[in-house]
Formats: sequence, structure tokens, C-alpha cells
Amino acid sequence: MDELEPVLSKETVAFHYGKHHTAYVKNLNDALQKETEAEAKKDLCNQIIIDEAVKFNGGGHINHSLYWENLQPISKGGGKLQEGPLKAAIELSFQSVEKMKEKLTSLSAGLKGSGWGWLGYCSNTKSLCLITTDLHDLPLAKGIVPLLCIDVWEHAYYLQYKNLRADYIKALWSIINWSVVEERYKKATA
Repeated sequence: MDELEPVLSKETVAFHYGKHHTAYVKNLNDALQKETEAEAKKDLCNQIIIDEAVKFNGGGHINHSLYWENLQPISKGGGKLQEGPLKAAIELSFQSVEKMKEKLTSLSAGLKGSGWGWLGYCSNTKSLCLITTDLHDLPLAKGIVPLLCIDVWEHAYYLQYKNLRADYIKALWSIINWSVVEERYKKATA
């Protein structure tokens, strides 16, 4: 659990992955079980109430899974975007990789409350975009295919960065697994 140091401390990763992400998975499974029981009883009111727990915890699990996949230790190539279709698309959409990073850092750091910052692909416009989502909302609900995500819930950074969310995001760029992001981009544009 210390592979992402010094950007993400062993303690931060253990707390974030071992406590928070694990809780979303457990709570999702519990909610799905309750939803099945409510459906069997044809209890529509309870199904609707339970759907909120499914959405919240399911989104938490999905978004966290994407987040962990897009992290890679510096020693294994994290933070290095190679020449290719993704880099070309970023440069076309945002002028440069650095400008995209600056814009997504600013957008994500400025999110009020808990949520996520995203580099995504809009199937309608056939272009890259930057968005945020609140809580555990999914970018797909906005018609955006997620390529790269930044977790800006306090549990992602507070043990190490305290209230310096932007510092956490700036440091995160050095451990982005651009190979995974590139693969997501290729699938989205295929």
C-alpha cells in the first residue's frame, strides 16, 4: 500500500481504500439485497427509497474503481503521457496537456463539497471535456464517458494534505496511469 508514496501515503491509501471504498461495496451489496426483497414483495415505495442507496454506493464503488485504476507509482511510469491519440486530442481540445491539467485542477479544487473531477469524452460532440460530478454521481448520467477521475472527497486527501485540496490534485498528476486513460479513450472513440 505504499507504492503511491510520497503522493499518497500508506495511511491515506489504507484508510481510503480499506475503509471508504470497502464500505461502498458492502453498502451496495446490502442495498441490492434489500431491493430484491422489496421487489419480491412488490413494495414500490421501499424500492424507490432503496434506489437512493444503490445509486450512492454503486456510484461510489464505480468511481473509486476508476480512480484506483488511473493511479500508477512514479517508479512504474506514473505521470508520463506518451505521444499518441489521447495526447493529440488533449492538445486539440485544450491547447496543451499542461493547460488541461491546470483547468481540471482548478475545476476539481473549486468543487463545493464532495465529488469528482473528470476528463471525459462526449459521444455527442465527439470531443474531450472537463466536468465535475457531485457526491458519487456518474459522468455517464451526463452523457460523458469517463477517462480520468480525480476524487475530491476529503477522505481521499485530508490525512495527508489537510485542507489543501489543490495541492493534492497537483501532486496526483505525477501518479496518473496515462496508459489506462489512453485505453479508455480508444474504447470511447472506437
